[in-house]
Amino acid sequence: MQETSMTVSVPVVRLPHAEGLPLPCYMTAGAVGMDLLAAIHEEVVLPPMGRCLVPSGIAIAVPEGFEAQVRPRSGLALRHGVTVLNSPGTIDADYRGEIGIILINLGATPFVLQRGERIAQLLLAAVARISWHETTSLPKSGRGAAGFGHTGSS
Repeated sequence: MQETSMTVSVPVVRLPHAEGLPLPCYMTAGAVGMDLLAAIHEEVVLPPMGRCLVPSGIAIAVPEGFEAQVRPRSGLALRHGVTVLNSPGTIDADYRGEIGIILINLGATPFVLQRGERIAQLLLAAVARISWHETTSLPKSGRGAAGFGHTGSS
């Protein structure tokens, strides 16, 4: 089987409040997401149904033709009910500010967030731009307009 992955160079700035924290990295050879860390100075308690914006301590320059996506970590979701609220969060190629992660605690108990904790995943994805072609009808498909909200299965 031939390897199909590619490497894209992305400029990153480590902000002062992230000093001493490692840059995001892949935790395994097959991982598609890098873990983002909480660049906080003191613990944050996230109550049930509470949400907060957590700084990552980094700013990046996503290359044209790509987007960066912020996604939840499955372990936090399973063990604590903590997830990324606007998942997936999109970082556009022209954004140069700090990556912030909006976390929500959907669990039944408060979640204590520590400095350097892995809180989300960061992926880089190629994007295509839409060029509209207005028409009066769409090509036929097997599904048509049926099944909004499902694919016809019960």
